[in-house]
Amino acid sequence: MEMLAILIPISLFLGGLGLVAFVWTLKHQQYDDPDGDANRILSDEWDDRPKP
Repeated sequence: MEMLAILIPISLFLGGLGLVAFVWTLKHQQYDDPDGDANRILSDEWDDRPKP
């Protein structure tokens, strides 16, 4: 039982840290992709050679 008194605050802290990191990535537009892979994969203009 004493171990739960240590593990519960640690898990809440780590969960809060993950939530803060997620909100930070949202505010800094880390997930915005205007062209989008979904649109690029459907395009017929695919070229596997790297551009110079």
